[in-house]
Amino acid sequence: MAITVVIADDQEMVRTGFRMILESQPDIDVVADVVDGEAALEAVERHRPDVLLLDIRMPKLDGLEVTRRLSELSAAHPERGQRPRIVIVTTFDLDEYVHTALRNGASGFLLKDASPAMLVEAVHAAAVGDSLISPAITVRLLRDMAPSATGSAPPAVKQPAEPLTDREADVVRCLARGATNAEIASELFVSLSTVKTHLANVQLKLDARNRVEIAAWAWESGLATSGT
Repeated sequence: MAITVVIADDQEMVRTGFRMILESQPDIDVVADVVDGEAALEAVERHRPDVLLLDIRMPKLDGLEVTRRLSELSAAHPERGQRPRIVIVTTFDLDEYVHTALRNGASGFLLKDASPAMLVEAVHAAAVGDSLISPAITVRLLRDMAPSATGSAPPAVKQPAEPLTDREADVVRCLARGATNAEIASELFVSLSTVKTHLANVQLKLDARNRVEIAAWAWESGLATSGT
């Protein structure tokens, strides 16, 4: 069954571009694209999409407010079923926006200069309940967790259920520095499926919910900066 998507952005060129990228995928179906926040809420009610792509700065209601309202609606009316997974796609990467979006329940945060592959990956991740944040933003937010950032001793961090293999550690280092799965595969000269297998194994060992939590662990534990 195809992943259904609604796109909300006040720029027609952006909506058209996103639609072309997503509809090139056999398992993604864009069911609507709209120009403002109010129309986004109406489209969600009408189409019940799996994923909602939201700009932040839009007329009537911005993307952050739409995210908040959908989160509150879902909490107040669980009988209406799962609300769509929300991916914020914006030009503005202010930390305040990122924190607010994720706090309001967004499943991803991408910049509009992200690659088409990253947009597709974000939709796929959101559809299965995972999170994907633009690598540059992830690295900036997580780098402060590194012990070297403050000169302090490494904090007590969760230990994996089993030690990571050397290859798993290599994959996690790349992920923590902002690489996509495809970029990791290219850098380590392995297949994309091998990267996904390594990350799945790491996720189990760390009891992590998604790749963002894996990256956070890598920075907290010092693995992200080891071997450099």
